[in-house]
Amino acid sequence: LNPSNMQAKAWLKNTVVIIDPCLNPDGRERYVNWYNQMVGKNANVDVNTREHSEPWPGGRVNHYYFDLNRDWAWQTQVETQGRMKKYNEWLPQIHCDFHEQGINNPYYFAPAAEPFHEVITPWQRQFQTSIGRNHAKYFDANGWLYFTKEIFDLFYPSYGDTYPLYNGAIGMTYEQAGHSQGGLAVQINDGDTLTLNDRIAHHYTTSMSTIEIASNNAEKLMSEYKKYFDDANTNGVGMYKTFVVTGDNYGKLEALKSFFDRNEIKYGSITGNALRGYNYFSGREESFNASNSLAVSAYQPKSALVKVLFEPKSKLSDSVTYDITAWSLPFVYGLQTYAVKEKLPVTGNVKTNDAVAVSSSAYGYLINYNSFADAKFLSSLLNNGIKVRYAEKEFTYHGKSFAKGTIIVLKKGNEEKLQEFVNLVKANHAAVTEVNGGFMDTGFDFGSEKVRFIKKPAVALLTGRGVSPNAAGEVWQLFDGQLNYPISLFNADEIDGNSLKNIDVLILADGRYKFFADKEAAAQLKMWVQQGGKIIAMENAAAQIAKADWGIKQKKDDDDKKDDKKDTDEYEALKRYENRERDGIVNNIPGAIYKVDLDDSHPLAFGYGNSYYTLKLNSDMYEFMDDGWNVGVIKKENQVSGFVGNRVKEKIKDGTVIGVQPLGNGSIVFFADDPIFRSFWENGKLMFANAIFLVGQ
Repeated sequence: LNPSNMQAKAWLKNTVVIIDPCLNPDGRERYVNWYNQMVGKNANVDVNTREHSEPWPGGRVNHYYFDLNRDWAWQTQVETQGRMKKYNEWLPQIHCDFHEQGINNPYYFAPAAEPFHEVITPWQRQFQTSIGRNHAKYFDANGWLYFTKEIFDLFYPSYGDTYPLYNGAIGMTYEQAGHSQGGLAVQINDGDTLTLNDRIAHHYTTSMSTIEIASNNAEKLMSEYKKYFDDANTNGVGMYKTFVVTGDNYGKLEALKSFFDRNEIKYGSITGNALRGYNYFSGREESFNASNSLAVSAYQPKSALVKVLFEPKSKLSDSVTYDITAWSLPFVYGLQTYAVKEKLPVTGNVKTNDAVAVSSSAYGYLINYNSFADAKFLSSLLNNGIKVRYAEKEFTYHGKSFAKGTIIVLKKGNEEKLQEFVNLVKANHAAVTEVNGGFMDTGFDFGSEKVRFIKKPAVALLTGRGVSPNAAGEVWQLFDGQLNYPISLFNADEIDGNSLKNIDVLILADGRYKFFADKEAAAQLKMWVQQGGKIIAMENAAAQIAKADWGIKQKKDDDDKKDDKKDTDEYEALKRYENRERDGIVNNIPGAIYKVDLDDSHPLAFGYGNSYYTLKLNSDMYEFMDDGWNVGVIKKENQVSGFVGNRVKEKIKDGTVIGVQPLGNGSIVFFADDPIFRSFWENGKLMFANAIFLVGQ
């Protein structure tokens, strides 16, 4: 601290300032190393030169290509986990999230755009405006351009502004022009030159302005902060006061508990028969049995965050929004949940799945398979050279029922690995049943063709130009950090039949793949599938395969089928230019939850039952296949929550969104949507694992 800076000394008498060193853009080191190789002695301000064109994946992502600014609540990445641990230790009254945007956009600061989530208090709204006016005073004095109340809303809960707001703070995003095109200096559209010094000066000014107004209002900030948490503990936020998660799927429950722990959300167990609450899966008020269920009370410090994360349908004050509009935890985790309007006693610990002691002398072992934790256990078995099978049909053994997909490990063929298997069971807390023979009470015996051997697949992922960095990163991190299963990464521009000769499964994340437009390259890939390969294609990759005519057909919009529009209003095309953004939302689906009906007899759906909830991020639907497997279909009016534009809503029905198309000796598994979106959509991870390990065995 400069000893002569009396103003700063005065601020620090009642203000603590914490600086997070995890700089944003998050891929700073990648960007800086690249830029220093590109720039000469003097910076070139021409935006078309190479120093302003950062290559794939771009600097705005971490090592696994995740946008950390969308990971605050989910905490899927190690950087976020470290950040949130410190955030919850300090729980600041004000949090500023500094960012950069396109080079031609003036500086953005609070107040934010609508929609504001309804849990944001009048005080939080008001003080955002006070801070914005303070910033404006300094920007006006310097003649700097800025904008407020546009683009950046306060709705999605996993941002660096909304997450603090839902934890009682004044959370704000500050956006400075620059990003990867900025360099040391760049000429912008109005002919001015934006320099790195300019960018630093703008962020420095809003930083000092924020500290100033915080210090000047320290007493009010503290009193409102205390009031916020007093109200949370005394009254609970929202209509529903207790959220009860039922069932005994320990893998999913452990994942949910881990999520609560990361966010310091209090939970416990609850007992009681014939309670009544809102059933998330049926959408109705129903009676239920809460015996030994996990429960979360709204009467706790994290009450607002609990309400936001659990609400069945989030209330939008404006449909023009910056991110997804649905994220309710029961659908994210696939867990039957009831929202209860009464305060119920939540006490004690939640029952856990204790490690099962198994011997190494049994004939065989049966492992439940209904969560991503089970898929991770399967991955560990394959990685350790243990021979594994799965049951294609239900069966019973000694009066106990086992579902389709049950994992079977036999002593025969694993004689040298049995102690290793026993150790893995203990380490993974796997639910295992020992069997003393292969004769089943009902269903098929272990020697049946309905019991499939799982060959350990060699898996590859395409990356590079044309591939969505976020989508590719989700897959890479899932293998590296969660499944702990080997995966080979290939450049999409360099792929050919020869490079895939030792690969069994090829994953095409969302993107635009050039080789589909190259007749010879596309033919080589198709031949690889016909010879026994398997493609897993997601989002636009699936749409490209549909256009390539490999047996999958995209469902057309009703408007595309019309030869004329004589029946429509001839004045319908007359629109006001100023309304163009709002008019466009009729074709928009920023992220909504839909119910998907499953063919649970197909291995892709093992572990799910007859339904699944998908986060729909586009309007893509596929025609029902006569010679393929329509594993997941959306029927009429299956929207559950989130905003969907009117025209898009008409299209999203009566089509396939998850399917398997046989092609020669191989197959194409396609997902219209991303089943592992941002790695927080937990309930899709098992299905993605099924696509890797079970389909086509």
